[in-house]
Amino acid sequence: METKYLTFFSFCFPNTICVLLLLIVSWLARSIIDRNWLRTLLRRTEAKKNQEDENKMSLLDLPDLTLDCILEKLSPSELCAMACVCSELRDKCVSDHLWQNHMETKWGRLMGDAATQEWKSHVATIMRCLRSSNQSSSKPNWRSRFVASLKPFSWLSSNHGCDKRGSSYFAPIDSVMYWYSNLENGKFWFPAQVYNRENGHVGFMMSCYDAKIRYDFRSDTFQAKYSAHGRRAAEEKVTWQRLRPSQVDIKSRDLHVSDCLHGLRPGDHFEIQWRRTKEFPYGWWFGIVGHQRNCGGEENCRCHTDENVVMEFRQFRRESPWSRTVINRKEHRETGNEEDGFYGGVKKLGTEEEVSTWKRLWPSQSLE
Repeated sequence: METKYLTFFSFCFPNTICVLLLLIVSWLARSIIDRNWLRTLLRRTEAKKNQEDENKMSLLDLPDLTLDCILEKLSPSELCAMACVCSELRDKCVSDHLWQNHMETKWGRLMGDAATQEWKSHVATIMRCLRSSNQSSSKPNWRSRFVASLKPFSWLSSNHGCDKRGSSYFAPIDSVMYWYSNLENGKFWFPAQVYNRENGHVGFMMSCYDAKIRYDFRSDTFQAKYSAHGRRAAEEKVTWQRLRPSQVDIKSRDLHVSDCLHGLRPGDHFEIQWRRTKEFPYGWWFGIVGHQRNCGGEENCRCHTDENVVMEFRQFRRESPWSRTVINRKEHRETGNEEDGFYGGVKKLGTEEEVSTWKRLWPSQSLE
């Protein structure tokens, strides 16, 4: 094409003008061709990208059962991170069935009936306050099941970046996730029993007392508060090994009904209530059933038929007034005096795990 234009213009104009015109025409032609080629290239690129996007699969495109199986494998911190992604995943990540396993794994040993009842009462109180607030408000509150501006996962900030994203966690108040979070961040005080209270004070060695405790995720220990006569004692750094669930059917000031006395034999392990004065709450003290003083020995032992049973506390020296007491099998109630303290109900230890827990706490030397 360019050769034909050059021949035509060579008859009409001088050579210099012809060359300039030829260059202009050539540039225009190439510009038009390049522009059409660029448009074609862009259309092809866009079509390819759209096809690739259609072939991609989102996590939310997975079947519900498959997605649940993936979420069940995540740790609590990973579930919280996943909840930060979008509202759809947040709704899935707060499901009770995902958090129930985490609750049972970490907290199941301490969440006895008493602690569970305490939590349900706590939730009921919050719900009543929310309902009262909604009734007094002119506009309905769509967050009636949620705590406004809730960020219950402060325990993640030390080992996870999710909390730094500025996302608020609106976990349902009656959800297992919210319960787990309140336990982890230490906002929920719950009843439990503490072995060797007040850092193993000699006056409480081999005993177990009721307390209110809360968790410290930074040290993986607990803070405990004990109820006593006229004052409250507190303790820090209580380890998991020194805790057991509280008993909902036995209050710390109630006398336990002893239903095992007739079956106690020498060598059996037991716990017995004891308190210093009648104004104090009971603690549970570990002991072993001993022989009567006139016993004929192991082969001729008839101690189990005697109306009295010998209760020995071998953590004390033999000359200690607290090393031994005798109670009546048939007519036992609270016995004792202001000098030696008062003995209450008795329960026999039925499992080797219970006995081994006490033996791990045995003092390194006999007590006075």
